[in-house]
Amino acid sequence: MTFATLRALHTSIGAALDELERLYRNQSLPEALDFPDLDEPYYPNASHTLAEERAEKLKADRDVAFTIRRIVAACGQLSATVNRTWLGVMDTIQGGQLAACLRFMEQAHIVEILRHGDPRGIHVKDICTSIAKLRPRDAPPDLSILSAARLSHILRVLATSHWLREVSPDVFANNRRSSSLDCGKTLEELRASPEKKYVDTDGAAALAATAADEAFKSVAYLTEWLLPDTRTGSLTVDAKEDNERDSADYLVQIHAASPFNLAFNTKLGFFEWLELPENMRRYERFGHSMAATCQWETQGEILQAYPWAALPSGAVLVDVGGGIGSTSLPVAQAHPHLNLVVEDRPQTVARAPSAWGPTYASLFESGRVTWRSRDFFTPWEHLANGKSPSIFLLRLVMHDWPDEQCQTILHHLRAAALPHTRLIVGESILPFACRSNDELAGDDMSLLPNLGQANMPGYLIDIMMMTLLAAGERTVQEMSALMRPVGWVVESVRRSPGSLWAYITCVPV
Repeated sequence: MTFATLRALHTSIGAALDELERLYRNQSLPEALDFPDLDEPYYPNASHTLAEERAEKLKADRDVAFTIRRIVAACGQLSATVNRTWLGVMDTIQGGQLAACLRFMEQAHIVEILRHGDPRGIHVKDICTSIAKLRPRDAPPDLSILSAARLSHILRVLATSHWLREVSPDVFANNRRSSSLDCGKTLEELRASPEKKYVDTDGAAALAATAADEAFKSVAYLTEWLLPDTRTGSLTVDAKEDNERDSADYLVQIHAASPFNLAFNTKLGFFEWLELPENMRRYERFGHSMAATCQWETQGEILQAYPWAALPSGAVLVDVGGGIGSTSLPVAQAHPHLNLVVEDRPQTVARAPSAWGPTYASLFESGRVTWRSRDFFTPWEHLANGKSPSIFLLRLVMHDWPDEQCQTILHHLRAAALPHTRLIVGESILPFACRSNDELAGDDMSLLPNLGQANMPGYLIDIMMMTLLAAGERTVQEMSALMRPVGWVVESVRRSPGSLWAYITCVPV
């Protein structure tokens, strides 16, 4: 019945395209709204017409996002079915090469170089010259290595994967996908202050750079971590010194380490390693990358995560492990009756307000937002003003830690909670890939229940967390089992149709 399945997938694509067109055409604009063109760049920091802006933002609308997921899921399943198996193996196993090319594009500022030049495209020789001019003066690239010939092959891989356009032989231009990684800085600004590249951006370029650097290098050691007998050469980093390897608990220590430790030859945890002086640029980049995680959600989803307006005037939202406040600041800005406390490590708190530039200046001046240093593995200390939190927010915290550490965090919050306190956990909640009670595909029986390829990024983030932190995402069942022993019960799960991302509200018991 394979042809019947292929026809069903084809029908799903057609029906979803019809729905997508209807959603775009029904917008209240003088002219019918078209779907964004892949070949047309859309720079985040540039000015756009009302139609261009509406067309781009509409992709994050709940109904539009679900319709797009249906198309991507069906196309991915159709491709997996008809493609030669060997080519599928090669496409998957060689995905690392594409990630490496994408990282090079971001680190070499190629998107900005192309934006700055002729929109019809720039020859690879001129791109190569511009790359060399933007590198540090005390560490110029070796042009016998960074050659136009090599560069053209890298850029052609990206163009073949729809990350750039090759408009004529060896002439390249940005497209919509590449322009999403634009930092908005001029070439002069990047040359003078490369460390400020990610300031006042949406974090997309920072997240891409972090994922293609620390995470990409770590995941290469997943097998060596899980199967220690596959290690060769100098892969000896676990949590033990060489002279301790005869101890009885050595094998336990091997399995407690993460692939990150093997990849970067360190005994430090990922966050501690980021805080080393020599990793300051990576540390700051990681902080900015958290702003991009809102793109896992549909538009304004944090504002729908809880009935914020129903909270009393002066209610306190505590963003636990909130970094520079990327998630909670929009809540405070949208609801002037709320006060916000963002908690994180001292190094993060010290730089949090300045990391935003002028973006939230008026909000900071209002006095409704404060930061405080806190180790969330220690008991929660009462606020200086004596107020009790109405909401504890844990967004993208739980997936950073194994179960035991998560329960320590949850235990301390439970001890500080009053009967009216609520805990909101924002994470990707992973459905099974088989029929179950948490299916996302609705009544379309031709699709994988979890929408397959459309939601693959969430499952890959799970593996990224496993390799960086020996942690990961969880199913609803795993999350409930984690909560109950430390005094929290899941009350509700809010998620957009077809999305892995969820906000879970928990009550103290």
